[in-house]
Amino acid sequence: MTPTHAVPAPGPVFNFAQHLIERNGRRADKTAFIDDLGTLSYGSLAERIRRLGSALRACGVHREERVLLLMHDCNDWPVAFLGALHAGIVPVAVNTLLTPDDYAYMLAHSRAQAVLVSAALLPTLQSALALASHEVKSVIVSRPTAPLPEGAVEFEQFLQQGHPAAAPAATGPDDPGFWLYSSGSTGRPKGALHTHANPYWTAELYAGPVLGLTEQDICFSAAKLFFAYGLGNALSFPLSVGATTVLMAERPTPDATFQRWVQHQPTVFFGAPTGFAGMLSSPQLPARGQVSLRLASSAGEALPADIGERFTRHYGVEIIDGIGSTEMLHIFLSNRPGQVRYGTTGTPVPGYDIELRDEQGGPVPEGEPGDLYIRGPSAALMYWGNRDKSRDTFQGAWTKSGDKYVKNADGTYTYSGRSDDMLKVSGIYVSPFEVEATLVQHSAVLEAAVIGVADAEGLTKTKAFVVLRPGASADEAELKAFVKDRLAPYKYPRQIEFLAELPKTATGKIQRFKLRDRERAAA
Repeated sequence: MTPTHAVPAPGPVFNFAQHLIERNGRRADKTAFIDDLGTLSYGSLAERIRRLGSALRACGVHREERVLLLMHDCNDWPVAFLGALHAGIVPVAVNTLLTPDDYAYMLAHSRAQAVLVSAALLPTLQSALALASHEVKSVIVSRPTAPLPEGAVEFEQFLQQGHPAAAPAATGPDDPGFWLYSSGSTGRPKGALHTHANPYWTAELYAGPVLGLTEQDICFSAAKLFFAYGLGNALSFPLSVGATTVLMAERPTPDATFQRWVQHQPTVFFGAPTGFAGMLSSPQLPARGQVSLRLASSAGEALPADIGERFTRHYGVEIIDGIGSTEMLHIFLSNRPGQVRYGTTGTPVPGYDIELRDEQGGPVPEGEPGDLYIRGPSAALMYWGNRDKSRDTFQGAWTKSGDKYVKNADGTYTYSGRSDDMLKVSGIYVSPFEVEATLVQHSAVLEAAVIGVADAEGLTKTKAFVVLRPGASADEAELKAFVKDRLAPYKYPRQIEFLAELPKTATGKIQRFKLRDRERAAA
């Protein structure tokens, strides 16, 4: 295993929230967070963390019990998350874009004892509570603008029930810290159980050594805090070095993102390929001189080379593409500032080992696609209450990612798609992502998704779904020829269908399975 001896391991008593409080003790007056309504200093953050944890204990939530965190990004979010950790209580951070049925499942599955919720999401929560086969002790509402229903308490009022100097729970590095649910694109989402030490490792191995974050940085993440990627970008990474974070409650549309770039002048921006594509196609894209970016990061899906190259030409700033996962908490394979090779996902982050395996579990030759396995200190312990999926994903020290990659001669890795998305055309594997990445190089194409469809003889052929840029035009023959000129002939899409938009998850990932379902229904 790649040694992590350069990073000291947490001691036998380790509480991640207390670790961050102690690390920033000398920064009491510095701004930790800026949200839509104001700022929160490091000193106030520390006091509110202690109060929140103490108040949860006072209302009857015990150590290692769960609390659901259903909140838009704002200054109350890190208080809620870290306050629970401080008390040894396990926050379950959930996607704010789901349905009452989803939340009812999560409430019952996690057996949450309390819910911390944004006022705008309270009606959805109430519907979920009516559906759930589980009752909670408290509902704590952030920033209400109307009278609360019976049994709910306002966040600020709840904080006053806690002690400002409450001692942290004497947790250990391997104790349960928090849950993050997988996206659940097929079936019910899985609750990945992370430890107190896991965010410590991602911060120590990636925030400093790769991103080069310092206390002078201002971080802004389009990915929300309830995502593993966003949690590192906007909480554990900046707080580990004393930086400032900009939080945004609304959706990260290009215009909303540009507003924060210009108003707050972040130095490091964390986005996803879909977001970068939308920003670059916007007529409102700020000029280079209007922003203070020194670095951009991309994850969620592999970044097409064309998007990275256009962003760098416009801003003179690199996008470092990487891959992480809910199960590994953050990025384990990444490009490096000054060493970016667009079209690849870079090289393993020090502290993590990578293996590519074939269907029998053996090694694959260089240049051939294989299933990606990771070994590193930030892996989740398990999926709660799901032994079969846990055994399939967490295999000893290794975690199976579900992605396919190719290792290049220079040691970099190139994404080949999700394992269940790979296509075999004429007996040869074809990566949908490779075809998609080629299509989006065409000046008229905004987005593309590729799936396999059966022809009249039952043989698999590629079909592309394409979204054109506003005001642009291209026909099927033109795009087929464009791909043929750049890839091996058998890889070009035999069919192309134009859509107004592609189906996506809340994280912006393309849901190819919905396109496959659509084709089966039409057959």
